[in-house]
Amino acid sequence: MDINHDANLLYVACDDGAVVEVDAQTGKSLRQWPLDGGPDATFFNPSSGQVHVAIAKPGLVQSIDPKAGAVRKIATAAGAKTTALVVPDRLYVISPSHGGVLELIGA
Repeated sequence: MDINHDANLLYVACDDGAVVEVDAQTGKSLRQWPLDGGPDATFFNPSSGQVHVAIAKPGLVQSIDPKAGAVRKIATAAGAKTTALVVPDRLYVISPSHGGVLELIGA
């Protein structure tokens, strides 16, 4: 889960395979987007306005643009789930099968 402080919105990645946008003040669910697997880490990037969800199985990062409703998928590797967001535009994913860290630019 992560928060868009400016808009008072929570982004909750649920084990049943969806990201839910929740109004942080009322608790009301607003929108949701399907995920391709169970989430491991979720980040909201205040610079880009995107929500990133790392999914170890099958091994990808799904990036959601809530304003446009667009979803982008970036293949990583099975088991790659530990991530770190570095604002304004870097997402790092630790990938055991690559033996290192993947750098996703433009996150």
